[in-house]
Amino acid sequence: ARVLLFDPQGRLLLVRGRATPDAELSFWFTVGGGVDPGETLEAGALREVAEETGFTAVELGPVVWERASVFTLADGETVILKESYFVARCPGGDPSRAAWEPHEVVLMDDIRWWEIEEIAAAEEMIYPERLRELLPDIVAGRLPATPLEISVEV
Repeated sequence: ARVLLFDPQGRLLLVRGRATPDAELSFWFTVGGGVDPGETLEAGALREVAEETGFTAVELGPVVWERASVFTLADGETVILKESYFVARCPGGDPSRAAWEPHEVVLMDDIRWWEIEEIAAAEEMIYPERLRELLPDIVAGRLPATPLEISVEV
């Protein structure tokens, strides 16, 4: 479960990381992660936000996007991830890394709020690939009636 987490100023929280500990290339992505067995998508999204940011006062909205992506893990295993992107709001503030899991500490090195204009102009790699294209509708409150499929063929 991935989360488009906005603060009261309309900024989006993104995390910077890399695919493997020795990878030179880093990229930015939304907060979120895997859903545990027996956990709902909503519960997984809220847990991931709490773990990655420390924020627990989160108003979780609907799933607006779905995406399938292929990743190669640090051990070389290839996995297909199916991601659901929720829109959410929180009071904002400085995110905490205190609950980051050991693999997150190794793979993720920054987390910060981004102005929407900053995302549009950024030269850094930001995932999902269509974030810049689709974000203005989300910010304007034009949410799709059903989740939009945003997978990109590689």
